Amino acid sequence: MTAPLTARPHRRPRTTAAHDPAGRRPRHPRAACTGPGGHDPRALASRFAHQLVEVLTGARPSGQLMRHTSLDGYGQLASLVRAGALRRGGAADRPRLGPVHDRSPSPDAVEACVRVDLGRRHHMVAFRLEQRGQAGQWQCTAVEAR
Repeated sequence: MTAPLTARPHRRPRTTAAHDPAGRRPRHPRAACTGPGGHDPRALASRFAHQLVEVLTGARPSGQLMRHTSLDGYGQLASLVRAGALRRGGAADRPRLGPVHDRSPSPDAVEACVRVDLGRRHHMVAFRLEQRGQAGQWQCTAVEAR
């Protein structure tokens, strides 16, 4: 006679980065931005647009984007935050981003814009990302919001 089967919840075995039985490598934080050609401009622009809108609406402190912006880009961003470029109409208004439109004028630059619906108001946010330094880190070099 066999023992009755009892239903147990499925549990994933714990793994460490050094030992993964499936043979997977740990995911790098910038993995979503890299593709076969070195970067995926669409994913890069989309991720940065979300973070940028969070800063402009006050949901995220601007200092969190400091390492992702050049000195000029951060100055423009700080100026837009101080001016309240994307003010919320009320506490319940949450920004809704439209599709991010991007283009790559060169392999090391991405220009993008996005429409932001904030309550009954609509705004446009445009920015430029460039690959800089020896490590090739992407930085925002210009930002505008209207």
